[in-house]
Amino acid sequence: MTLLFPDIQPFASEMLQVSNGHSLYVEQAGSPKGIPVLFLHGGPGAGIGKDYRRFFDPEKYWIIGFDQRGCGKSLPFGELESNNSHALVDDVLIIQQHFNVKKWVLFGGSWGSTLALLVAIRQPESVIGLILRGIFLAREQDYDWYLEATGGAAQLFPEYYQEFLVPIKGKSADLSIVDAYYQIFKSDNEIQKMAAIKAWCLWEARISRLHCRFDESQLISDVHSAISLALLECHYIKHQCFIPENFILQNIDKIQHLPASIIHGRYDSVCKIEGAYSLSQVWQNSQLNIVPESGHSSSEKLITQALCSASQAMAKFWKEKQ
Repeated sequence: MTLLFPDIQPFASEMLQVSNGHSLYVEQAGSPKGIPVLFLHGGPGAGIGKDYRRFFDPEKYWIIGFDQRGCGKSLPFGELESNNSHALVDDVLIIQQHFNVKKWVLFGGSWGSTLALLVAIRQPESVIGLILRGIFLAREQDYDWYLEATGGAAQLFPEYYQEFLVPIKGKSADLSIVDAYYQIFKSDNEIQKMAAIKAWCLWEARISRLHCRFDESQLISDVHSAISLALLECHYIKHQCFIPENFILQNIDKIQHLPASIIHGRYDSVCKIEGAYSLSQVWQNSQLNIVPESGHSSSEKLITQALCSASQAMAKFWKEKQ
């Protein structure tokens, strides 16, 4: 099958006012009479980009995407105030009400998988099913895997990890890696801040793909996205994503009845595969697809194929249920 569906443009876009002075950029594509699907981007802070629409058959799906608080075209850009998981879930429910969606598919990767799970746990009655990629459960062990010297990513990429630590050399030994970076991000030293933003984003980009075969300068060529990605990721991790430890696995009973496709690269270095496996073990109505020869990125060939297949399968499931 074709790896991606045709490249399409949104048929509508708007700014939607939510709470505490935040406005969200929201767009629609595909068929307004199709199955509603909400795309939840990663990061936090990555923004929706444009290729996300191509995971869905535009004749079968009504595709809704939005830039979460503080990133992409949403305003105010880079704002951390009133930017937390609870507010993002509220935003999703506002979008649902705004478009008068009764039930929809939740589709999210990496941090987007976390947010999709939080939304489903909050309001399971409005969810058809979930398509999740690169599972991030926001547990202490998940943060450690990604950022700590003893974590899996640092052990796999020791030379890249040492470069990641360069901007915080000389910081107090009492500060954690996240706190040291956060201190820089909140400072008025723009030169130091931009160096830290580059190092943070380069670390993630380097470990996101199984095969990194392109000019690394292109990985963070979009300064706008790099700023929001680094700021918001650091902000959320510093605050444990604003949810209690192991919150998602402890609340799976609320969504046990919902179908879910869990897609995870065998060699994902950003989000440990154990998280996807543990989620599938407690979620009886889920199906785990461990994708061979793949890392974390949705742009990897076999991950892309798995996501498109999952969206087709979900459409078939919903059609047969009607």
